[in-house]
Amino acid sequence: MRDSLGGAVNIIIIVVFIVIALGYMAFNVNYTKAFRMKNKIISEYEKANGNCPTSSDCYRNIREYSREIGYEPSRNSFHCPDDDNYSMDSSHHLYCYKEVQVKSRSDQDSINDRADGKYYRIVTKINIEIPIIDNIFDLDVFKISGDTKTMYDKK
Repeated sequence: MRDSLGGAVNIIIIVVFIVIALGYMAFNVNYTKAFRMKNKIISEYEKANGNCPTSSDCYRNIREYSREIGYEPSRNSFHCPDDDNYSMDSSHHLYCYKEVQVKSRSDQDSINDRADGKYYRIVTKINIEIPIIDNIFDLDVFKISGDTKTMYDKK
């Protein structure tokens, strides 16, 4: 009897270890997808100087890249951060963005010829879909954010 109980405990320990190891690897794969997606969105916004509506080549490139790497956050679980005026891309819910205005400083000679600028803050979600855990916990906390370079308009 004692040996059978010890064998069951060993099997439970092994199963728990396998579940933790596989969960960690799955999280890393999804983290990499979200990070690569954020970088692609930032580069497309910088190329388009922030003008990236749904009907543009900029948005089409972002959408094609998301299909290419397999980045598809579920529509009902991805919400933009509540702290400020974030907007979600309207059709596919791939990311949130916020335009941030930057005032030029007149005390620096190098930017006296520049008008006020702007940059965009981009947020993507690490997609974790575990059916039982999603029902119990809100896993909408795993997000990655990044900023574009500051874009100045010439005076």
